[in-house]
Amino acid sequence: MRNWIQIFTILVLAAVTTMACQRETEQNLEELAMQEQHKIVVYQVFTRLFGNTNSTNKPWGTIEENGVGKFSDFSDQALEEIKKLGVSHIWYTGIPHHAVIRDYTAYDISDDDPDVVKGRAGSPYAVKDYYQVNPDLADDPAKRMEEFEALIARTHRHGMKVIIDIVPNHVARKYEGKNNPDGIKDFGADDDTSVAYKRDNNFYYIPGKDFKVPEPLDGYKPLGGEKHPLANGEFDESPAKWTGNGSREAQPHFHDWYETVKVNYGVKPDGSMDFPQLPAEYAEKDYKAHFEFWKDKDVPDSWKKFRDIALFWTKKGVDGFRFDMAEMVPVEFWSFMNSAIKTENPASFLLAEIYNPNAYRDYIHLGKMDYLYDKVELYDTLKNIIQQKGSTDNLAPIQTGLSDISAHMLHFLENHDEQRIASPEFAGNPNKAKPAAVVSATIDAGPMMIYFGQEVGEPGAEDAGFGSPSRTSIFDYIGVPHHQRWMNEGKFDGGKLSNEEKELRDFYSRLLTFTLHSPALGGEYMEIHSYNRENTEWYNDKVFSFARWADGQRLIIVSNFDPKDSFGFELQLPRDLVSKWKLQDGEYPLEERLYGSINPKLIVENRTAKIRVDLEPLESWILELK
Repeated sequence: MRNWIQIFTILVLAAVTTMACQRETEQNLEELAMQEQHKIVVYQVFTRLFGNTNSTNKPWGTIEENGVGKFSDFSDQALEEIKKLGVSHIWYTGIPHHAVIRDYTAYDISDDDPDVVKGRAGSPYAVKDYYQVNPDLADDPAKRMEEFEALIARTHRHGMKVIIDIVPNHVARKYEGKNNPDGIKDFGADDDTSVAYKRDNNFYYIPGKDFKVPEPLDGYKPLGGEKHPLANGEFDESPAKWTGNGSREAQPHFHDWYETVKVNYGVKPDGSMDFPQLPAEYAEKDYKAHFEFWKDKDVPDSWKKFRDIALFWTKKGVDGFRFDMAEMVPVEFWSFMNSAIKTENPASFLLAEIYNPNAYRDYIHLGKMDYLYDKVELYDTLKNIIQQKGSTDNLAPIQTGLSDISAHMLHFLENHDEQRIASPEFAGNPNKAKPAAVVSATIDAGPMMIYFGQEVGEPGAEDAGFGSPSRTSIFDYIGVPHHQRWMNEGKFDGGKLSNEEKELRDFYSRLLTFTLHSPALGGEYMEIHSYNRENTEWYNDKVFSFARWADGQRLIIVSNFDPKDSFGFELQLPRDLVSKWKLQDGEYPLEERLYGSINPKLIVENRTAKIRVDLEPLESWILELK
């Protein structure tokens, strides 16, 4: 008997040792991969749409009619294919429990009112409970948190980081924190509702007035007019609260964010600040100094509530956050919040949705954001060029203006708020964005982001219910047809894609994989476009070019944005660049790194350097000097 016990003990110890070694090996491989990585590539996925194989697409359809994706749809195969695309971080959009029109009362979740919910599936930015996840996404809603924790672990096993949304500016009109950890009170629990403002109130109030549902526009009816016991044009809120976008009317406008309420951060109704000010010199200090600054400060209650929310998710293994409408929340709060997150996880990824260029540097240096949306400048300019409404001459000044913070700017051509490239309202053809994708991904050290379905040309053509086509719906249950063809009934092998769709995905895979591991893209930048506009015959404002370099790699990148015409010219390198690269007279071989189909030469003579370039319509070359 003793021998069997000894044998059993040895086997158990061996198994434990093997598992420990395996975990250590996986950890070492992940660390090695991260050491080799020079850029961040974010894949934004709308979680409830990703794995849905249902193609019914009935406007305002229910889960039973239109289907819904689950956490479990992100299988090992799916995650491996996302990884192969050249992705380092997955932004799982729509994770925190938001208001939905579905009966989950069996799970102690109250029904939501269609009069204050956009769509049937609800907006992911009207969060109802920050300490729980969307029950729609779980195979078993009773175990929805465990299922999300398993997804975090699976994502990490495939060497990718996990990002989720936090929306500090506003919460759902019917917020109910039923899963708060011990000691954490719900939003508004201690508010004095008799006054419009009080520093430690979580919300702003309109004393003496009850909330009224907005007057509908253009024949709008909740749920498309379907009968529902709560869809009666009324919602009980007394006194009324300010609406999420700042409306102070008891009856907000239909175009206001009427499904949400504004969170109070200690900003008085007159705009003055009711909290400690962060000294200007803290722009030069690291997150540790910011954390120390706030340790003994008395701050508004909402600050502490959102800090606790962020740390709750950080402890669960979430690697970072995308902060919705960050500029609507004071920068001092971000210093407080982000320094607490960084103290818990110094490698955390902190991204701010922000549209005010005048505030960029404050949110980076004082607010301790890692990255900001580069929507207003690079995205908007590239969209104009793609639509043939603008000139590539407008690109160079953008990078010059952002030169001190360019590594903090996240670039994209699609996200859940923007029109799909392939939609008629944007370009009508996803290939028209190829040169813009190359420029976005390579122009600086900032991260590149793509939105799921972008890589196969998804046009967002469905009439899902709330809202109109051109953007894939974030409010309703819907299938995403082009993406579904790549998903191929859960095989995730692209088996149903057309040849054109396969080619587009191959393009993104080549581009993103290259950028992820290119040392030059973490290094220096020089635009050579302006020099060639002045000195090179046939070089025009449909073309854009620049150089990137770091120790061990020198790149010349040139893109043709014209969808119809080819261009041939002798691309010239400015003498400053020839000097920086220490180029002597002679011929230098160049390797094209995107497709490798051409191998031109750089010819240097008397400090003049030229490359013969012949670009097809929408073609880009990423040339590496050997």
